[in-house]
Amino acid sequence: EVQLQASGGGLVQAGESLRLSCVASGFTVDNYAIGWFRQTPGKECEGVSHINRNNGITYYANSVKGRFTATSDNANHTVYLQMNCLQPGDTAVYYCAAGWPTIPLLQHGYDYWGHGTQVTVSS
Repeated sequence: EVQLQASGGGLVQAGESLRLSCVASGFTVDNYAIGWFRQTPGKECEGVSHINRNNGITYYANSVKGRFTATSDNANHTVYLQMNCLQPGDTAVYYCAAGWPTIPLLQHGYDYWGHGTQVTVSS
């Protein structure tokens, strides 16, 4: 079964940090760019970041720029999202997705989506 799994979420206080991980089963993330998305009830899914694992180019939503960093561990076939200075507005379920989208922070063009991980930031 082809599957992506995001993990590393949790409950933190404002100002604290979390690191999310994205791993694949049934295929390797090595051949794909990885996007991170988040969704809260009643809101549209928001593209948070994107990393092109071939050249290391990254993109970030303005809301997280300077606080979030996407990295790729090629040896372990894992992509990370380091989230610093978390704010209550970052509370959401976070998903990773694999593909080669034309527009990195939009959902269209991602082939694989995984189960999300809940991030809750208290004030």
